[in-house]
Amino acid sequence: MTEHEIYTFLREVHHPGKQDRDLVDLGMVDSIEIEDSKVTVTLGFPKRRDPLTEYLVGAARACLVRHLPEGVTSEVKGVVTDEQSPKKKKLELNKDQLAEVRHIIGVASGKGGVGKSTVAVNLACALARLGFKVGLADADVYGPSVPTMTDTEGMVPEAVKNGEEELIIPIEKYGVKWMSIGYFAEKGQALIWRGPMACNALKQMILQVKWDELDFLLIDMPPGTGDIHISLVQDIPMDGAVIVTTPQAVALADVEKGVNMFRNPNVSKPILGLVENMAWFTPEEHPDEKYYIFGKNGGAEMASGLGLELLGQIPLVQSIRESGDAGEPASLSNRPDGIAFVELAGRIAKKLS
Repeated sequence: MTEHEIYTFLREVHHPGKQDRDLVDLGMVDSIEIEDSKVTVTLGFPKRRDPLTEYLVGAARACLVRHLPEGVTSEVKGVVTDEQSPKKKKLELNKDQLAEVRHIIGVASGKGGVGKSTVAVNLACALARLGFKVGLADADVYGPSVPTMTDTEGMVPEAVKNGEEELIIPIEKYGVKWMSIGYFAEKGQALIWRGPMACNALKQMILQVKWDELDFLLIDMPPGTGDIHISLVQDIPMDGAVIVTTPQAVALADVEKGVNMFRNPNVSKPILGLVENMAWFTPEEHPDEKYYIFGKNGGAEMASGLGLELLGQIPLVQSIRESGDAGEPASLSNRPDGIAFVELAGRIAKKLS
């Protein structure tokens, strides 16, 4: 491998906040070291911290993984090019931008595939429909789906100066402020990040965003109970969490893991209740019919067994999937699924009022 080849590879990584120019063109490649079977790339960032630091480092790493031949390893790191300026560590991001946010709610699940992001997006729109000021941060850094579900793919948030730092301006649509790492990644791009880097990138997506005044900020958390989740709930001042599940008995163990994470003494965050998604199937042509294809009252039994409130039951309607794919959340409609989300939003708002 030669430096020229590495520079060529890195030209594929574009900076969304700099008129989509690549890293090489922007002069951000501080150095390239090639030693034996390892390539080390150092990216230089200015004194004023770039809010996309973690994304650019991760994107450069993914680029090298795609192009380097088998047996060649790579490392990408970022440095502040102005050595005279104090270096602000990633974990020192402050909570100033959350000062005007009244309530922060995590939407979580013990496992994937239960429709957690669908519930989060529709809950955000339902709260906005009730007249609240709402924002949603897509914390699923490995599988961000908010851009698709809100038809905001291709949009790139702008950044504004705030003293010595820059803040990201969220995308606004349907009366909700949206933020997702998906706005900064190219379509189909895999983000190859280890836990600590993913945690810091996630915090940037929440703490370096100009949310302004909000009644509710929802955080669509990744599925599971790993280090990203624990770091997030410890560092973000959440008022509580909503757990999403499906009715199957097999989901109980995963729900219990999620509940225990929030109840852990080192985390100790309130759980507002359980949402049973896909509670029953209702044909759109026959809205009064219910078919319990995943079991009946599974969510209610789970909630009772774990000492939680069942906040709502969301029916499985074909229009939910179609609305999500089309980027038009079902909660904007007056169909049974839309009404169920609005009722859920009302219960959560009342619970926190």
